[in-house]
Amino acid sequence: MLSFRTTGYNGYGVTYSPFFDNKIAVATAANYGLVGNGKLYILNIEPNGTISNQISWESQDGLFDVSWSEAHENQCVVASGDGSVKLFDLKVGQFPVMNWKEHQREVFSVNWNLVDKSNFVTTSWDGTIKIWTPNRQESMLTLNPGEVDFTTKTSPVINTAKPPAPPMSHNQKNQPFNTANCIYNATFSPHSPSTLISCNGSSHLQIWDIRAPHPLQIDFVAHGGLEALSCDWNKYKSTIVASGGTDKSVRIWDLRMVSKLDQPMSNAPMPAYHMRGPTPLNQMLGHDFAIRKVLWSPHDSQELMSTSYDMTCRVWQDKSNERARFLNVGDGACKGVMRAHKEFTVGCDYSLWGEPGWAVSTGWDEMVYVWDSKRL
Repeated sequence: MLSFRTTGYNGYGVTYSPFFDNKIAVATAANYGLVGNGKLYILNIEPNGTISNQISWESQDGLFDVSWSEAHENQCVVASGDGSVKLFDLKVGQFPVMNWKEHQREVFSVNWNLVDKSNFVTTSWDGTIKIWTPNRQESMLTLNPGEVDFTTKTSPVINTAKPPAPPMSHNQKNQPFNTANCIYNATFSPHSPSTLISCNGSSHLQIWDIRAPHPLQIDFVAHGGLEALSCDWNKYKSTIVASGGTDKSVRIWDLRMVSKLDQPMSNAPMPAYHMRGPTPLNQMLGHDFAIRKVLWSPHDSQELMSTSYDMTCRVWQDKSNERARFLNVGDGACKGVMRAHKEFTVGCDYSLWGEPGWAVSTGWDEMVYVWDSKRL
């Protein structure tokens, strides 16, 4: 196991470079992200087994997530606590090469499109999802999940107008705060250039097609009304997704088992699954506190990893059969537990390179660990 300490900064997001087998980007925030600066680290795994800091940038507010560009080997984009989205280039020191400010609250996640490669998605505590491209000063598209009317099946308002500048995060303490509106995570599908999944504080998991006239395709309650904090696509099965929430469970969903919004409804004003939620294909229990991130393996269609506020990373094997239309209780075997972190474990990622199984994680203990999930 290799390690690196981000002294003075607590880890939030971490990701391997899709171009280099030895580069890792880490998004961090001072004072646990509550107030203060942030810092983006670009780390190198050296041939002698050590980890060095190649370059780093400080920001005026905490950084909550990071994603490498799929089109440019030296660029990565970060989500900032002041509502901004910043693009950094390894060949350009001191300042970001692009800086967008449209979100009204903290930007909580960022994910680059694996198929299209020309755009990326961000989510914010302001309740919106935005699609961006590095070639434009404004966002391409804004989705508002909170404005969906399920009784008439009206899709969210799509707003392309530029909103006023967002307030700084440390001046937001007196503003009303409702976590039900927080969109914690959104991820593009690895199987489609226009499809993405998102999850929010009201427990909803939502599937979007940004090229469709009515973008919202599927919407359902994923964690029994408790907050859904993370979601991800299976890299090998286009209809299988995973979610994690404050109910301490990782749930596997087959989207074919969930009714689409454009399918015929009963006379009831809202389908039952919008109130109680459908039955997951599988459920994995073992974490002691809320699930902070779930991530499918790029090497194995049955393996996924999770991080939690219980200070652990867990590697799971999903043995459920998507042909079965019932909950596969007990089919989510925990393959191993990584317990090196001494504080909340927040970010994780699988390496695309070398022997399958290498992973990286970061957390509030100011540590970045590179470890082998096959040897837990």
